[in-house]
Amino acid sequence: MNVLLLAWKVKLPPMMEIITAEQLMEYLGDYILDAKPKEISEIQRLNYEQNMSDAMAILHKLQTGLDVNVKFTGVRVFEYTPECIVFDLLDIPLYHGWLVDPQIADIVKAVGNCSYNQLVEKIISCKQSDNSELVSEGFVAEQFLNNTATQLTYHGLCELTSAVQEGELCVFFRNNHFSTMTKYKDYLMALSLQQEQQSQEINWEEIPEGISDLELAKKLQEEEDRRASQYYQEQEQAAAAQVQQVQGAASPASGRQSGSSERKRKEPREKEKEKEKEKEKEKNSCVIL
Repeated sequence: MNVLLLAWKVKLPPMMEIITAEQLMEYLGDYILDAKPKEISEIQRLNYEQNMSDAMAILHKLQTGLDVNVKFTGVRVFEYTPECIVFDLLDIPLYHGWLVDPQIADIVKAVGNCSYNQLVEKIISCKQSDNSELVSEGFVAEQFLNNTATQLTYHGLCELTSAVQEGELCVFFRNNHFSTMTKYKDYLMALSLQQEQQSQEINWEEIPEGISDLELAKKLQEEEDRRASQYYQEQEQAAAAQVQQVQGAASPASGRQSGSSERKRKEPREKEKEKEKEKEKEKNSCVIL
């Protein structure tokens, strides 16, 4: 909605200070209906009306958040879903920066053309496979997701800077959130939502926040190293816990074995005592002739 307001495609009453989510949905719905192309073929009209119907059905999700599924091959590549239709109908470009670096061959092979959801399914499938090559691919893919959990890579930022046009108003998807973004003097800027209540100015923040490419690369690398280190520590802790469980399960068994051996040692002694008692009885018994 912020993109439409900044582009003057949707206008609110000048004296309106507070607007409800329901009112925003009404404004969006009216805009979609008014934006319907006039001079189009019959097939294009039917296709547009179907897309409009699909978009209207999920428009209410804007209040809680749309579910989009990124692909790691391009900044504008998403799995085509009804949620993406909304952006098409509103003529709002949608971007993300979660890309695989094409120079890292093993990650390129492991991720392929998968969307995020498909990659998660692939990782689960590879872990259960008997094929060592598939297991290795699954491990590489999982490491990629763990190491880039911020959903922005250095390669992705470079592609974003190249793809977004100067002055273009668009939406940036990252960390499962949507931000209003533009490009100003070759810098990517995101609309700040932390506005002071009394301020009438629109504030923008640089993406990323005021650091050079070299500093960003270093920052992302440090973050990836930290996540990789944390992942290996968790694996080691899990392995150590498993060993302790195995050892704990073996201890009672050994205790039972020692207990049974002690009983076995006791049994001959008891038999010897019984024999000695019988001999004493024979000595003390009287024989009647």
